[in-house]
Amino acid sequence: MNNRFKEAEFATWVGIVANTLLTILKGVFGYISGSRALVADAAHSASDVAGSVAVLAGLRTAKKPPDEDHPYGHGKAENIATIIVAILLVVVGVEIASTSAGVFFGEIPQAPGSIALAVIVFSILIKEILFHYKKRIAKRIDSSALMAEAWHHRSDALSSIAAFFGVLGAIIGERFDLSFLLYADPVAGLVVSLIVVKIGFSLAKEAGSVMMEQVLDAEKSNPFIETVMMIPGVERVDELLARTHGHYIVVDIKVSVDPYITVEEGHRIGKNVKRRLLERHEDVKQVLVHINPYNEDS
Repeated sequence: MNNRFKEAEFATWVGIVANTLLTILKGVFGYISGSRALVADAAHSASDVAGSVAVLAGLRTAKKPPDEDHPYGHGKAENIATIIVAILLVVVGVEIASTSAGVFFGEIPQAPGSIALAVIVFSILIKEILFHYKKRIAKRIDSSALMAEAWHHRSDALSSIAAFFGVLGAIIGERFDLSFLLYADPVAGLVVSLIVVKIGFSLAKEAGSVMMEQVLDAEKSNPFIETVMMIPGVERVDELLARTHGHYIVVDIKVSVDPYITVEEGHRIGKNVKRRLLERHEDVKQVLVHINPYNEDS
């Protein structure tokens, strides 16, 4: 468990450092070159930094052990961090759209300097590396917060690609006196905004399902039932509700046993159910067992 969080925290710090440098680089050269798309991209990278800080805080809270006020643990702190990242994405997306759209109601924009293209290409490479790095770790340790951060990097890479074509189009338009291409840069900013907002809503929807205690479907729950039915003394699984709680699963289960055994024997079967689920399924960290008297007619 500790190794899981150490790896996630290290990956998050890598993102914070990389995004801070990219924000400064894009912001400075976006201003110098006059590229609205690159400045918008800098704002996106800045939101990555804020998102990474939120993820870092979520990870540190999630690794705390269960206590009296949080008997199921603090795993959902990761999902809260995911929602924060999603909100940041939507806010940044709307701001990018507003800034880019304003260009169409002003003077004909100037084409950005060619240095903007070099900065954008460099940004795309770095963000793609970060995306694959964090996605791989997030899958291995099953971290929704780290996966959200990975997609935040991917959204930045996609926005940089849009910015690249926008800047390139504007430069070509100025060089060949094609005035309509001068609007390619702000159009790229609008494309960036749509990408960012869409990813933000997708992440928020997924994290919201966990926060709303959505149970796992039958396909994912059946392995737990199969494990329990192999335990001596268990006559039937009456109900099994499994739900994610951050990076782990909490199982509520009702099993039927012989109604004529002693309370102590029923208690022993219940303990075996809990122990077997915890042993056979690494993602299960909490099991609540209710014992029912078996009745063939019910």
